[in-house]
Amino acid sequence: MKTINSIVMAALVMMFTSCGGGEPKQQGPAVKAESMVKKEAPGPDKGVGPIKSVDVSAPVDAALAATGMETFEAKCTACHKMGKRFVGPDLTEVTSRREPEWIMNMILNPEGMVAENETAKALLAEYLSPMANQSLTEDEARSILEYFRSLKK
Repeated sequence: MKTINSIVMAALVMMFTSCGGGEPKQQGPAVKAESMVKKEAPGPDKGVGPIKSVDVSAPVDAALAATGMETFEAKCTACHKMGKRFVGPDLTEVTSRREPEWIMNMILNPEGMVAENETAKALLAEYLSPMANQSLTEDEARSILEYFRSLKK
């Protein structure tokens, strides 16, 4: 019986090891399938939220910036400090890093931003603490944006 098993086993090994091999199949020239849809370059990241456009072409409005500073100090400084990392990121020069719409949308819609915006998701991953929704109005968010603009060097 051992002899028959050995013969069957040897036959199976020979059968499996003899499969395949030979000349590699010739394949046609490599053709990359390219989409017929022309990809557009991504535009500025305005974030996700109610703010689609903000006009910041005018010089900084000092009165609006002062209101924004008061609102920022009352609502935001528990997590944000200017010039240093705290619970949230340092907001020094934030207007140089983010679009004005993005900043306002982050203030007004932090939940939607971290769910759908890649930059906000990355910030959440880095700081591990979601930004609290302070239930600010668009006017309050705009004044905070103006305050940030006033800090730009």
